[in-house]
Amino acid sequence: MSNILGQLEEEKVFKDPVHRYIHVKDRLIWELVGTREFQRLRRIRQLGTTYVTFHGAEHTRFNHSLGVYEIMRRMISDFSGRPHWDESERLVCLVAALLHDIGHGPFSHSFEKVFHTDHEEWTRRIILGDTQINKVLKRVGEDFPQKVTDVIEKTYSNKLVVSLISSQIDADRMDYLQRDAYYTGVSYGHFDMERILRVMRPTEDQAVFKQSGMHAVEDYIMSRYQMYWQVYFHPVTRSAEVILSKILHRAKHLYQQNYQFKQEPTHFYSLFNEKLSLEDYLRLDEAIVMYYFQIWQEEGDRILSDLCVRFNDRKLFKYVECDPSKQMSDWPTLIDLFKQANIDPDYYLVIDSSSDLPYDFYRPGEEGEKIPIFLLTPENDLRELSRESDVVEAISGKKRTDHKLYFPLDVLNDETEYKEVKKKIKEILF
Repeated sequence: MSNILGQLEEEKVFKDPVHRYIHVKDRLIWELVGTREFQRLRRIRQLGTTYVTFHGAEHTRFNHSLGVYEIMRRMISDFSGRPHWDESERLVCLVAALLHDIGHGPFSHSFEKVFHTDHEEWTRRIILGDTQINKVLKRVGEDFPQKVTDVIEKTYSNKLVVSLISSQIDADRMDYLQRDAYYTGVSYGHFDMERILRVMRPTEDQAVFKQSGMHAVEDYIMSRYQMYWQVYFHPVTRSAEVILSKILHRAKHLYQQNYQFKQEPTHFYSLFNEKLSLEDYLRLDEAIVMYYFQIWQEEGDRILSDLCVRFNDRKLFKYVECDPSKQMSDWPTLIDLFKQANIDPDYYLVIDSSSDLPYDFYRPGEEGEKIPIFLLTPENDLRELSRESDVVEAISGKKRTDHKLYFPLDVLNDETEYKEVKKKIKEILF
């Protein structure tokens, strides 16, 4: 068996539209890329339902994971020989970057809400369980899979290593902002990564940035802010997510009611029963899900069939701006009117909320506290970013929340039946 810690005889490269080339010289990385579990990521989109809004967003978790690895490789190559950098941490950094998303499932965030799964827990199980990835990692050392898991779970003893993959400016975010911008065709997510990497410096607990590179860091923060509101929280994408979630809820409900499906959804049984084995989870990908959505269009259940047709044919719900504090007073009336119109409000009337905190400084004792970004002055002092940058200070610590109310306008506009009731509904909504 070849030495897993050795180098390949010839460097392998992946052609990449974001980073131009992704370089692999370590045999360990090359063997991990070839595992069944890593190849599965080719069949899971990075951005879930975003492709219904931005048709180019067909890129996968596989693309992104390679990209995060490449940024990490470049980061730690630049760290070589600098104070506070321990070269023995090199491999665990590269592997954690490569495998950080290995536990994601199909349309992962929607799936997690419906079936109470957690991609971070599945990441742990895949790395530590009976998998090809685990076998490869154990060739480094019996404790190596646990070390990789600890980095991804942010419990690793070396805080600098953790910060490189999980902080307010890390390899993960630097890749997905640029990659998602590229594939969605928007200009918001672009920033000067070359400059950021050049001014990045390791310290004992985290990477910091030379003060001379502050504007590149500002640009990164604003890119993230814009991408969340223009792409990740796009209301049309959220409409598709609402329908996707409702399809899964309906299928699960029908199963629990002993409904007889025309074709048994065998791939979903362990999900419906919430007894999902590692092997069951690894079999799930978006091709499987889309296969069932295609089949369920022909189901006898009117709601499941309609929702699947809507998702597959992009006949999405419309939306109106929603202020929950005001809208909730109309909520019981809306639900009652929907029922009168024979439209099930459990599936066709949905409030969806999105919120984001683009940058925050450290607030001791608060839940989900984040370590701030520090600038390194020429005098070797550290200064927190928002204290130096007016641009970042303007958005620092400010959480923005957006609420939308989703419903099937086409059904409300169809006045062949329940005309007066539908008219009342539209008067409330509009």
